[in-house]
Order: sequence, then structure tokens, then C-alpha cells
Amino acid sequence: MNEHSNSDSVLAQPLELPCGTVLKNRLVKSPMSDSLGNGEGNPTEAQNRLYERWAEGGIAVSMIGEVQGDPRFPERPGNLVLGEHTDHLAMQALIRRATVNGAQLWPQLGHAGALSYQPISYPKGPSSLSIEGLKCAGMTRDEIRQLPDMYAATARHAKTLGFSGVHVHAGHGFLLSQFLSPLFNRRNDEYGGSILARCRIVLEVIDAVRAAVGPSFPVGIRINSSDKLHGGLTEADAAEVVRLLDQRSIDLIDVSGGTYFPGAPASSEGSGRGPYFLDFARRAKDITKVPLMVTGGFKTYEHARAAVADGATDVVGLGRALVLDPGLATAWLAGGTHNPDFPRFESAPAGGITAWYTMRLSAIGEDREHEFAPDLPSAIRAYEERDARRCITWRKRFL
Repeated sequence: MNEHSNSDSVLAQPLELPCGTVLKNRLVKSPMSDSLGNGEGNPTEAQNRLYERWAEGGIAVSMIGEVQGDPRFPERPGNLVLGEHTDHLAMQALIRRATVNGAQLWPQLGHAGALSYQPISYPKGPSSLSIEGLKCAGMTRDEIRQLPDMYAATARHAKTLGFSGVHVHAGHGFLLSQFLSPLFNRRNDEYGGSILARCRIVLEVIDAVRAAVGPSFPVGIRINSSDKLHGGLTEADAAEVVRLLDQRSIDLIDVSGGTYFPGAPASSEGSGRGPYFLDFARRAKDITKVPLMVTGGFKTYEHARAAVADGATDVVGLGRALVLDPGLATAWLAGGTHNPDFPRFESAPAGGITAWYTMRLSAIGEDREHEFAPDLPSAIRAYEERDARRCITWRKRFL
């Protein structure tokens, strides 16, 4: 018996979700904004190829970040949109290619709320805010009460198109996360105040989505373990969110952290050299029977193996590691200790590292990542120029 024999089976072991769907292993491509939509809410050839490569690389599930149900509140102009404007044939081509090799494809159902991309939006959040770096209108009660139906319609559309499941975004400072966070949510009605009231709309969304897709279709959710900022969502409140979710029909709770509220550290920024949120995940394990996924800071095979073997999490969410090596899952599932070589950036300008990784996603989708070597200013320029072009397309299509 070799030294990796027990370790190998940990990440390769299938996982049955409460709805009955089986994930073929414990490695998931976590949702991230790939910005590869065509500006009309539909996928591009590069996006199709990107998700096909992750599927070929052995991942159990790929989650597409920031798939919008309401085009008035996008995170970026490269987001996909599920609704009346959707090109069904184009979306089904993406699904077909992203689900080769037994992989699943789940859209992350998003709404940027107060953080909606201003060139193509009029941001609205739980409360009106006017501070440096963030201005938005507050949502009315009627607008809030329409949200469960919007999420439900988007989830129903995803199921009809052939997606394998859906993942509700309630983390990283976007709309549902904003309701949970005192930084964004300063309401004094039934949707603000206590954590139970701040969580009300999240629970209503989950109930509506489940009713829309039925009992046997996977429904996951991403939540923050904390906002990592004074005055934001605390770990104690996040634990209460987990307890409340445990009483709902949910199949996977994805634990992450951080917010885009002005002054907060980046969502991808963690403490130490290992995974960021395992301590909270261990606490959550005592609260819920729902399978957990932890996203953030997994850079080595040993980090991933140990997290599952120790029972801290059921599933490992990989983001930037799979941007550096789209075939990484195959190596780790075989017990290989090959790890991606994370680049180091000196004096990175604001947004530079995100732009670099996002543009590398484009290179992978074009099968030219081996030629990819821009400096950060060049990556930022290419990223911003592409967004500017897609904003023009978005306005023509949706506004």
C-alpha cells in the first residue's frame, strides 16, 4: 500500500447530496466572475471552451459566477443572463461542453444590488448609502418582495435549459449578502435589525427556488463566514445563518468570506498560508447536517486532502488554483502532490491581480495560456477595454 492510498480515496470519493444527486468527487470549481459573456448575456466560444477544459480536467462541478436573472443589476457586462433574452441554443452548447466527463454545471444566481456595475446600472441595495466609493438607492418593500419570484424564475429557467443545479449567491457583498450585513442593511422594518430579520429574504429566496425546481434538483448557497470588516457580518451571525439554512431544503452550503464594501480587504485575501475559512466550517459542522463546501486559500494538494479527511468540509472549492492549472483536479484525485505555481506580484495596483487572473481565463478558453504573460498594467488595460466594449453591447440589449 503506497503512502497516498488512503488520501487518494478521500478526494475521489463520491458525495450524495440531500436531493439525491451524486457529485463524482470532492473537488468543485468555485464560482468566480469570468467576464466571458458576450455583453448580451450569452456565452462565447472562449467561455464554452474554458468550462469544457475544467470538465476534461476532472472537476466534479463547475459553478459559473454571477449569472443574472435581472439584467438591471449586473456585476460586470460579461455576466450571463437567464431570462427572456437568453439564446437557448448558445446556452445549451455551453452546458453540453461543460458537462463532459461526468462533470456538472451550476450557475451561481446573482444580483449585485448596491454593487451593480454603474456604467450599465442604477445600483439599489437594502438601504440607501452615500459614502466615498459607494452610492446606491434603497429598495422598497415591494422591490424586496419581488426578489424570491425573480430568483425562482431564474432557477426554473436554469433547470429547463439543462443545468445540473443552481447556487444562490449570498456572499462577498452582493445583494443577499448585503441584506445579511449591517454595513449595507440599515433597515428598521422586517428585513433589517436582528440577524433573523436580515436573513428573512435569503430564506424566502431559498424556499422559492426549491419550490420552482422541485425536490430532486440541487440547490446550493454561498455565504460569508464574516465580512472581515468591523461592523459587518460576524462569525456569530454567520453561524446563525447556517442554523437557519439547516431548517430549509438546501443541498450545499459554500462557506467563503469578505465583502466589496469600501475599505474591506479583497474577498480572495485571507490570513495565513492555508485555507481561509476552515475554523468556521468546523463550527458550522456542529450546527448543520447539510454538506459544506469551503472556498478560499486552497493552494496545495495537502490542504485539500486534509480538509476533507479531517471532516472540516465535504467539498473543496477551487478558484485561482484552477485558473493556473485547469487540469489540476486529475492530478489531485490521483494523489499527486503537483501544485500550481502561484505568481507573486509586487506593488499590485488596485484591481490588478483580479484583472490578471480574469484575462488568464480568456487565454485558457482560447487554448493559449502558455503564451499568457502580461504585466499587471497591461492586464488591467485589456480587462477594462473589453468591459467598455461590452457595456455598449449591454446597453443596446437591455437598457
